[in-house]
Amino acid sequence: MAKPLPTGSEDTLAIEEELKRLIIEALSLETTPEEIDAEAPLFGDGLGLDSIDALEISLVVSKAYGVQLRSDDAQNHRIFASLRSLAAHVAAQRLR
Repeated sequence: MAKPLPTGSEDTLAIEEELKRLIIEALSLETTPEEIDAEAPLFGDGLGLDSIDALEISLVVSKAYGVQLRSDDAQNHRIFASLRSLAAHVAAQRLR
């Protein structure tokens, strides 16, 4: 069983806020960072993103943090579940 992603650390919370701004800019979303719920799903009912948006987010994360998100990663469903899970993954990868 996969262990849960770490959440709640200062680093993760800072990354969450930065990711909100980066995602809004990269995807030209008509929303503010304050309007994005870090726990809401990124896809479907949450922000309503799609697979093309996931590719854009992957590029932004790679450029901003040097963390590679691969399309064939079995953990993508968990990593991209919410902004909080994405931020936790980025924070964990940066610690490596």
